[in-house]
Amino acid sequence: MPRIIQAIRGMNDILPDQIDLWEFFEQTVRDWMAGYGYRNIRMPILEQTDLFVRSIGAVTDIVEKEMYSFLDNLNGDSLTLRPEGTASCVRAVLEHNLLYTGPQRLYYSGPMFRHERPQKGRYRQFHQVGAEALGYAGPDIDAELIAMCAELWRKLGISDVRLEIGTLGSTESRALHRARLIRYLERHLGKLDEDARRRLHSNPLRILDSKNSEMREIIDGAPQLLDDLDEDSLAHFEELQRILRNQGLDFEINPRLVRGLDYYNRTVFEWITGKLGAQGTICAGGRYDGLVEQIGGKAASACGFAMGVERVLALMIECGNDIPRAVPDAYVIHQGEAADGLAWKTVRHLRDRGLNAILHCGGGNFKAQMKKADASGARFAVIIGDDEAQAGEISIKPLREAAEQVRVGLAEAAILLKRT
Repeated sequence: MPRIIQAIRGMNDILPDQIDLWEFFEQTVRDWMAGYGYRNIRMPILEQTDLFVRSIGAVTDIVEKEMYSFLDNLNGDSLTLRPEGTASCVRAVLEHNLLYTGPQRLYYSGPMFRHERPQKGRYRQFHQVGAEALGYAGPDIDAELIAMCAELWRKLGISDVRLEIGTLGSTESRALHRARLIRYLERHLGKLDEDARRRLHSNPLRILDSKNSEMREIIDGAPQLLDDLDEDSLAHFEELQRILRNQGLDFEINPRLVRGLDYYNRTVFEWITGKLGAQGTICAGGRYDGLVEQIGGKAASACGFAMGVERVLALMIECGNDIPRAVPDAYVIHQGEAADGLAWKTVRHLRDRGLNAILHCGGGNFKAQMKKADASGARFAVIIGDDEAQAGEISIKPLREAAEQVRVGLAEAAILLKRT
């Protein structure tokens, strides 16, 4: 007997018993996004590898270690399973000239792929919801995106989350800070680990995000980007803080907040929880004003965020949210040739009137079928035997409450099931 083929490690099946939570989250997100005027966009999961190298940055963990890339056998192009959604979204906006009609509020959802060691909250295929606001230059859109997230946490019943904000300044102020940071780190070269030494001259800001506890003292003593901010970036950051305070949103300023993608500038933020262990960031984002031009378009302002769906769902469970299971309204059991015909007619009648009805298949006596009806979670069993078939009626038995079984005509059935 051949062995059972299993899913790739870190790429998980989402089973029917789990799907109610997913569908509740997805419907909540659709309604929430619509409430802020964000329209859905759907991009392919495969893109040209160069899109991510140019946007994310060649000297990043994602590009260096985590992308699933391969050569297209047809034409030799290097293709990559998307590791994140922002670059793909911006590519689609440019390719289809969406910014010609004005600023865009867009959102997407779907699977992303990164080749890394699977662990709780960190998978090779994972899902994200992302929002991108393109063509908006002021800190008001940054603040709105953050406020949107705060509202979503309330809608999902999520607690124990905190907001950290920071700023990466402009390209010029970051270049000034980069030079100062390199000089500082060079004085401590002997205490840097191999990864930090490799990044010292290519991407020194990423060293500040190191999780190596032995470098903690060096990192804590490093120059802060806030001290090198240009006047416009500082004003942008201060206005963002003012709006957040006016909206009653608590936040912490984290001067070491560094995003793992090179395209960010000015505002960066993360929503963090203490309930998920090491994988505590459930949503992160910021401003990326240079990305549109970097990919090949005319310079345009942009800001956005992405949240890890698996992490958000895990946090919902940790917060004790009780998501009601989707159950059918009726399970139709039947026995006998005449009853079979009426059973088919009954389920069509109920479905046409907006009720969810399961038709029993596979035969069996009434006792066995009733067990199936109960196991389905249905609110009612609809029973059709010879007596019902001859009378053109059906019997309705409540399965979840103490109430009498009743026998009614088909026209009354849907009314009764909807009313109770």
